Amino acid sequence: MPDKVTSTERFSTKWGLILSVLGIAVGTGNIWRFPRIAAENGGETGAGAFLIAWVTFLFIWSIPLIIAEYGIGRNGRKGVIGSFIKMTSEKFAWMGSFIGFVATAIMFYYSVVAGWCLYYLIESVFSTLPENVEQANMVWEGFQGSMLPSVFHLIMITCGGLIIIKGVKSIERINLILIPSLLLVLVISLIKALTLPGSSAGIVYLFTPDWATLKEPGLWLEALTQNAWDTGAAWGLILTYGAYMRKKDDIAISAFQTGIGNNMVSLMAAVIIFSTVFGTLGGMNMSDGQILDVMRDSGPASTGLTFMWMPQLFQEMAGGKIFAILFFLGLTFAAFSSLISMIELATKVFVDMGITRKKATIAVCTAGFMFGLPSAVSLDFFANQDFVWGVGLMASGGLISFAVIQFGADKFRNTLVNNEESRFKLGRWWVFIIKYVVPVQVITLLAWWIYLSATSFAPDTWYNPLSPFSVATVLVQWGIVVVLFKIYNRRIAQKTILN
Repeated sequence: MPDKVTSTERFSTKWGLILSVLGIAVGTGNIWRFPRIAAENGGETGAGAFLIAWVTFLFIWSIPLIIAEYGIGRNGRKGVIGSFIKMTSEKFAWMGSFIGFVATAIMFYYSVVAGWCLYYLIESVFSTLPENVEQANMVWEGFQGSMLPSVFHLIMITCGGLIIIKGVKSIERINLILIPSLLLVLVISLIKALTLPGSSAGIVYLFTPDWATLKEPGLWLEALTQNAWDTGAAWGLILTYGAYMRKKDDIAISAFQTGIGNNMVSLMAAVIIFSTVFGTLGGMNMSDGQILDVMRDSGPASTGLTFMWMPQLFQEMAGGKIFAILFFLGLTFAAFSSLISMIELATKVFVDMGITRKKATIAVCTAGFMFGLPSAVSLDFFANQDFVWGVGLMASGGLISFAVIQFGADKFRNTLVNNEESRFKLGRWWVFIIKYVVPVQVITLLAWWIYLSATSFAPDTWYNPLSPFSVATVLVQWGIVVVLFKIYNRRIAQKTILN
């Protein structure tokens, strides 16, 4: 029998909604990825120009798409497929399916990352911190060479399932604990980082613009990619939580609170990382250039700074063990809150098809564990999946924009966003962005990634689908998924609508 409760489930408070959606947005992309990307795109004098581009895309990519997702979800009151069908028509069910699959494919390996975070939290509590890079590498390689990544992957996806199986009230309760706790951990870590001798050099570098770098297209494209990653816009996750949004909650205000709140967390994380790295390595007589090389050296599967350098840096500072515990506790909380939303997205799709929440959750978590195992075992496979489905997020943004255009962007703004309950009336600027600016950004980004793949990532094997960073591997994996969803489009649509 269908899970009848889901049709009336709602977040009980505005704070429950905002903190749960911040749980989506605030993840490893903020703490792990953002500081590294800022360092990679910094010029000789600073990374402030990258921050300018990054904030620009908050307002012309992330917030407009978050508004769209809230509106689509609240209007449909179903998961990503059901709400997409209501916005467009049954013949486009395959598009909603693709958006849902991209986020689910990311869930498979994101659970592995969450497991890494938990392992390093436990390591920081019970083991001594590494005294040098060689020891840090030994810890990482010993971990990766064992069965432990698979074990911790299982632990995290199981814990996520236990939250999801009880529905939206359980999601709300856990995020009311996780997100304030995460923010408290970050504030304490921030205070500690700022007290390090030499930390001010890192802050100065982070916020000083090297204006010449604004002329580089790559900086703008990296800023857009990072914004898509760290806000959770276009993943379909906010759309899924939007189905539980109360009618009296203001979509536009909620979207701005979500986007700006998320980016403030990213900036806080960047200040912590830059202060820690500059403050610690500067005291070891390393030049700014050498310090930045450490931050930019991403290591295997982009793990170098977070899992190899940071534990060693904590060893160098007074009270470093406590700081290490706080850092990995915050990282684990961030990863887990995002993982919960990914499990919920897939679970909600099956609940809409008439499967009970319990059975749907067990099925999703079982599949999540099985399909995540290759990423737990092989960093090469992990990197490939991160590349393929990370780029897929750009396509998802285009499909969400398409859904709004099909419905009518002006109609969407006037009926779904600017309703009688809304205090902030969304202007026509949003219509222009969602109809024209977002599609241009999608096309530009996809073209850029294809160009980079063909010229830099896999110049000699761009045509080989077995090459991990080739154009072919993206197109083949996307193609298989799209063809399957197109074949079963009618069945998916009917199953979703009838229940």
